[in-house]
Amino acid sequence: MKQGMLAEVVGIVGHKGVTIEAYLARPISASPMGGMIVLHHAPGWDDWSKEVVRMFAHRGYAAICPHLYHRRGPGHWEDIAAAARADGLDKAMPNEQIIGDVEGAIAYLRAMPDSNGKVGVIGFCSGGRQAYLAACEIPELSAAIDCWGGSITPRGDPTKPASLSRGVLHRTPDMQVPLLGIFGNDDTNPSPADIDEIEATLQQLGKSYEFHRYDGAGHAFFTTDRINYRPEQAVDGWRRVFAFCETHLS
Repeated sequence: MKQGMLAEVVGIVGHKGVTIEAYLARPISASPMGGMIVLHHAPGWDDWSKEVVRMFAHRGYAAICPHLYHRRGPGHWEDIAAAARADGLDKAMPNEQIIGDVEGAIAYLRAMPDSNGKVGVIGFCSGGRQAYLAACEIPELSAAIDCWGGSITPRGDPTKPASLSRGVLHRTPDMQVPLLGIFGNDDTNPSPADIDEIEATLQQLGKSYEFHRYDGAGHAFFTTDRINYRPEQAVDGWRRVFAFCETHLS
């Protein structure tokens, strides 16, 4: 554990060379450290997402959370997120834009003088889906963590944009990154059946992964400022997350 840290908003060069805001926290330490990219959930670049960044810094990682709705600004993050969600996540955060922003975050973390060269990605809700996609598209990553990422499997919903209804499961053959999955059995997107399908695909393709599923928990059960929070399940889930990071990022 690191008792001191620095936290600030920085600019990183994201997709197509656009500079976007990102929240950075890093421990005060001269030791080489791994990096973690935090992909915020659909509600936006909120206080809880920044708290997660500081949690990783406390554990000894340089962590950064890109503001994935930045291009909808300027303004308060809540207003920006509302505008982005009104337009639809497929327009506010298209896959290629997310991958470009994650690649920019990787470059930023690796350029830090105390980086050990290893960078992982963790995402929640829509960010979990994006972390899964990044694990398939960016082999330079050292680890990926999907926390209840929705719409990974095909949804079969003609009312949804093709980029969402098709899902990203078909990209799994390209995955070269160890994957950790954290899910609640009371969730509906992803549902237990969705998780079964994802796991069967990973097994069939011989991918490196571990999944943990929690009874009595639904979507967003880590989020301390929401009614979905389930402390017992969240404590164990975070234990799994940090053990995974110790294995792959330290």
